[in-house]
Amino acid sequence: MSAAAPLRVLVIGSSGSGKTTLARRLGEALDLPRVELDAINWQAGWRDLNSHAPDEFLHRVDAATAGERWICDGNYGRVQSLVLARATDVVWLDYPRGLVMRRVIWRSVVRALQGRELWSGTGNVERIGRWLDPEHPIRWAWSTFERRRARYEALFEALDRSGPRPHRLTRPGQAKTVAERLLREAAGPE
Repeated sequence: MSAAAPLRVLVIGSSGSGKTTLARRLGEALDLPRVELDAINWQAGWRDLNSHAPDEFLHRVDAATAGERWICDGNYGRVQSLVLARATDVVWLDYPRGLVMRRVIWRSVVRALQGRELWSGTGNVERIGRWLDPEHPIRWAWSTFERRRARYEALFEALDRSGPRPHRLTRPGQAKTVAERLLREAAGPE
């Protein structure tokens, strides 16, 4: 059996759009190791490498995306050019604001009620009392939605034929089609 073809997928989209969930599902379907940028970034006590140790954040993402096969989810501008340059495919979850807000609110409620650690070993849990913080996912998703959509619209327009293959999803039901397409492309010619 020949070695698997390179497949490096970046999943981007508004906060709360479902990047991590889609990356997990695609990673399982395509047998790809997952790189969750939030898990690399967030340290114990909600200390983020992106702000406090940007060189270390870049180093860790560089190491995590050095292989030939992976799926990565996240929107960190500091590392996006690195990950995008390595990606064979980029999946943009360009869902309507209402859907994103319903998802991020529901996710926050469930996380707060369950009190589960978000990233293993960090001790970071979501608390209802933090919902008023400007950087809380609910407020962040609302305040960055239009800016992020415009940024990704420009990114997709700029992708050329030599770059990663673009996959723009405007409804959740399209995820299955993208998964099937990526499976076909990963299998190569028959």
